[in-house]
Amino acid sequence: MSELTITDANFESEILKNKKPTLVDFWAPWCGPCQMMGPIIAEVAKDMSEKAAVGKLNVDDNQATAAKYGVSSIPTIIFFKNGAEVERMIGVRGKAELIKKLEDLV
Repeated sequence: MSELTITDANFESEILKNKKPTLVDFWAPWCGPCQMMGPIIAEVAKDMSEKAAVGKLNVDDNQATAAKYGVSSIPTIIFFKNGAEVERMIGVRGKAELIKKLEDLV
């Protein structure tokens, strides 16, 4: 399964009401480090599809959600469990680190 496309409109249903732990990558197409994270996020989504939900939110197109969560630097990766933020990472991260964090939340 590929990563979810998260928007202001579907954030609540896809992330906050999701029964699985979730990872949201806040990104923008013009952001170089965000582009580096793209393939990593896709791999994490594929590898963790049974245990977790993984999505990407374009901050340019979905400013309300980015503002609500105080995202001022990208890429920002926020982990949610039971609708609540449990951890935040800023900057480029490795696949193993992201998978370990999601597995800790399962």
